[in-house]
Amino acid sequence: MRPAALLLDLDGTLVDSEPLQRAAYASYFASRGWDVADLTIFTGRRATDVFAVEPGPWAGEDPLVLHEAVVAHFPEDSLPDEVPGARDLVLAAAGAAVPVAVVTSAGAQWVARAVGALGVLEHVALVVTAADVTDGKPHPAGYLLAAERLGVSPAGCLAAEDSPAGVRAAVSAGVGQVVGVTTTHDDAVLAAAGATEVLPDLRVLAARLRR
Repeated sequence: MRPAALLLDLDGTLVDSEPLQRAAYASYFASRGWDVADLTIFTGRRATDVFAVEPGPWAGEDPLVLHEAVVAHFPEDSLPDEVPGARDLVLAAAGAAVPVAVVTSAGAQWVARAVGALGVLEHVALVVTAADVTDGKPHPAGYLLAAERLGVSPAGCLAAEDSPAGVRAAVSAGVGQVVGVTTTHDDAVLAAAGATEVLPDLRVLAARLRR
C-alpha cells in the first residue's frame, strides 16, 4: 500500500555517515585521553542525550559543550556517501505525491549539507531535527511531530531507520510500517527493536513506490 508519508532518518539511513561520525567521536575522545570502546551508544541518538544519561569518562561535564567539541573534530570537507536507493526513494516519493519528512537526531546545518549532497533537498517537505523536540530518539516525539505537521496519521506512514533507538521511536509513535536498514546494525537487532521489515538498503522501497 502507498504510505501517507515517508518519515526517514538521515544518518545511516539516507547517507552512510556513521564512519565519519564515529571518527569524530574517536578523535575527540583520544584528544581527552578517554578510552571509549563502544561508540554504537551514540548511533541514532542525540549526542547531548547520551552524554547526559550514559556512564562514561564524560560524567559531570556539560553535554552541550561535549557535543560541540565532537562536532569540531568532524572533517569540514567530508561528505557522506549515499545509502543505495536513497536518492531514488525520495524522487519516487515525489513522483507518487507522497510527502517526505526527515526525522533526525542531527542539527539543521548537517541536514542541509547531507541531504543537499544527495540533490533532493527540494523534494523534502519537512525536517524535524534535534532542536525541534524536547526528547530525542528512542522517544517518539520526533515522529509524532512530523506526522502532525504533515497532517497525517502515523499509522498510515512508513519510517526507515538504521538504529534500534530510531526503530523504537517510530514504533512507539505508532508508525504503521517501520523498515530497518542494516547499514549500522544487523537484522536481528533491528527486528528485536520492532522493525516490521529489514532491508540492506533503500532500493527495494524505491522500486515499490515506482510501481
